[in-house]
Amino acid sequence: MMTEPAPFNLHLVSDSSGETVTNIARACLVQYSGTAVTEHSWWLVRTTGQMNRVIEGIRAAPGLVIYTLLNPDVRGLLDRACREMKIPAVSALDPVMQALGRYFKREASGEIGRQHVLDDGYFHRIDAMHFTMQHDDGQSMETMVDADMIILGVSRTSKTPTCMYLANRGYKVGNIPLVPGLTLPDYIIAAPKPLFVGLTREPKSLSDIRQSRLRIMNETRGESYADIDIVREEVAESRRLFTKHGWPVIDVTRRSIEETAATIIQLHNQRHSTVAS
Repeated sequence: MMTEPAPFNLHLVSDSSGETVTNIARACLVQYSGTAVTEHSWWLVRTTGQMNRVIEGIRAAPGLVIYTLLNPDVRGLLDRACREMKIPAVSALDPVMQALGRYFKREASGEIGRQHVLDDGYFHRIDAMHFTMQHDDGQSMETMVDADMIILGVSRTSKTPTCMYLANRGYKVGNIPLVPGLTLPDYIIAAPKPLFVGLTREPKSLSDIRQSRLRIMNETRGESYADIDIVREEVAESRRLFTKHGWPVIDVTRRSIEETAATIIQLHNQRHSTVAS
């Protein structure tokens, strides 16, 4: 009887929240689908005492170490321990920091957690999050005209998670569900500021998602909600609306939230660069 190989250990070490090193590691791991990996997360490691505990954890479960550490004493302790254990250790930020240092002709400040400082950008993102939550699912239509972007689509086309991702990037976003028989207010359609983007999904996929939603939530709404023929007509009607107004359309069937949001940001930037020129 064949046994499955043990998962690879991956140690992610950070002197801050761990968000950066986690995102870098996972962006790379998707290229190794089918490889079993056990992640060991070590966050807010800022003293040699804390690092000694991390090293003991690495010794107990040897595996590749990826780190974002700025304190030279703390990272030096980790580097030396990994060399002694013959375990590879990689700084996720060094290549970029070195390139920036050469380009700017100056040393980095080395201030831990600087990316999370409570500056104007931070508060701008908080304002964007509040706006987006207040204008989710067609709420507060009167003030939605102040949005940077308005996302439209039929039910279960990932409008809300896409909007929340965009809000976390600092964009004020509203989203409007397209319901058969209901029309959009003229003042929304005529709003000059927002970028309007339509989201759509392949009807069979959309029908399956809706059926799953009904089962999970134990909802009793009519079967028409997930009926493939009705779903197909909803999608077609939404596409006609998008075409009528010349709004860009994104098919989210095989896209992640991040990919959809990245496309919307590109459309937003292109729109503003066109206006500026």
